Amino acid sequence: MISELLLFAISILPVILIGLFIFKKDRDKEPFNILIKLFFGGIASCFLVIIVSSFLETFFPFFGMDTSGLNLVELLVYVFVGVALIEEGCKWFVAYKISYQSIHFDELYDMIIYCVFVALGFACFENLFYVYQGGIKIGLLRAILAVPGHACDGLFMGYYLGLAKINEVNGNKSLKTRNMLLSILVPTFTHGVYDYCLFTSEIPFLVFFFLFVIAVYIISLKRVQKVSSLDGKFKYRNNFCPHCGHAVDSNFCPNCGRKNE
Repeated sequence: MISELLLFAISILPVILIGLFIFKKDRDKEPFNILIKLFFGGIASCFLVIIVSSFLETFFPFFGMDTSGLNLVELLVYVFVGVALIEEGCKWFVAYKISYQSIHFDELYDMIIYCVFVALGFACFENLFYVYQGGIKIGLLRAILAVPGHACDGLFMGYYLGLAKINEVNGNKSLKTRNMLLSILVPTFTHGVYDYCLFTSEIPFLVFFFLFVIAVYIISLKRVQKVSSLDGKFKYRNNFCPHCGHAVDSNFCPNCGRKNE
């Protein structure tokens, strides 16, 4: 009984800590009811992944194969399409349906919170499964790698989905479409690189894996600090580049390099 409680604590503690960190950075706090709905929506997305994956395997048996028999190219397709794209796509769908049209969504950081909470719901359910199967060691490894990894994927998703909303409010359809695509493609890329390096289990890939994870964590923390400090609702354009929609804090955009008049 005690060991089961310990495994449960190890499974959910990183989820709680990351959720609190992201929540506390929000100066205009979001309602608890929408955050709870997003979290459980993230759990529901796990089942959506199972459904979509089963459907994909029915028509493309390749995605149901044992990965140990795949070469590096086949593994690349399997990981980026069969795992990363499906998981991030399902989380994106949940976050979009629950929060994109919400009356509370009026700042860029809001969507970061929303997508991170969906990602944490997904990570929590997944973590319980893996930790109860693998034990304390797996729980500790996932606490510093897998759970923060899911949160970072959600952060990138929320950032670009938030920019898409800004573009929509400002009437820029082309930039909205661009950022909508990036809100799926960027987390799919980070998720895919993460999984691909681990699936190969070769030393060069594992070295790159740790360097990649450190870089993603640093970028994510800097983005949280910057976006959470912005003071402006969607009706104000001063905090966003009018050319590409990127968050800015000066007269020059760090993303496209153009001057903001």
